[in-house]
Amino acid sequence: MTTSTTGVPGIRERNRAAIEAEILTVGRRHLAEVGAAALSLRAVARDLGMVPSALYRYVAGRDDLLTLLIVAAYDDLADAVDAALARQQTEQPASGPRAAFTAIATATRRWALTHPHEHALIFGSPVPGYTAPAERTTGPGTRVDAHLIALFSGLDAPPLPGVDPATQELGAASLADTLQDPMFLGANLSPTELLRGVTAWTLVLGAVSSELFEHHGPDLATDRDAHFAAVVDLAAALAFPPDSPDSQS
Repeated sequence: MTTSTTGVPGIRERNRAAIEAEILTVGRRHLAEVGAAALSLRAVARDLGMVPSALYRYVAGRDDLLTLLIVAAYDDLADAVDAALARQQTEQPASGPRAAFTAIATATRRWALTHPHEHALIFGSPVPGYTAPAERTTGPGTRVDAHLIALFSGLDAPPLPGVDPATQELGAASLADTLQDPMFLGANLSPTELLRGVTAWTLVLGAVSSELFEHHGPDLATDRDAHFAAVVDLAAALAFPPDSPDSQS
């Protein structure tokens, strides 16, 4: 690698970064036009004005291009969430985890509506024949999860009315092994809290995908913002019940 004495990347590195950024731009356009399963390096190379063999200097194959697009989508979403949390904490410094949860959910929806194809790539159906390399996608893919884990940790939430305790206990127990994952290291999170948190976030992601892909038709709600806000409010009530010490907004 050629780097100047000031630590600034050299011309070769800057040129490579520019080409890689252009590959992502063209890759996103093809993702929108043909979908992830039909991505073609030959077509991307053609739109870049390159021969396919030249593109292989930057992208190892179709799966590598998919991985680049997935990592970029996860990072872009996480950056949007980080910015939303920073604004929320500046504007409401005394607010609790419920307000932060709402900020994360709202930012996720806003990002999805402006990046529908990237949302489908990371939250939609798996791409046939593609397996995401965990060493490259886990870090970016769990950035938003890390915020949620922090919010759900240590809630000491009271029992919920109207649920079957035995069913809830079995469901929570089924998640106990998940808590051994390194991403939960240092988190004060019980299986029950994880169950409620996962369920609450599933409601949010389900509402986003349902709106984006019109699962219930285009006319489900006359006010989509109000509908989503109500879903998030219900999800937050599940994750942060009224009697929980961290339920304040």
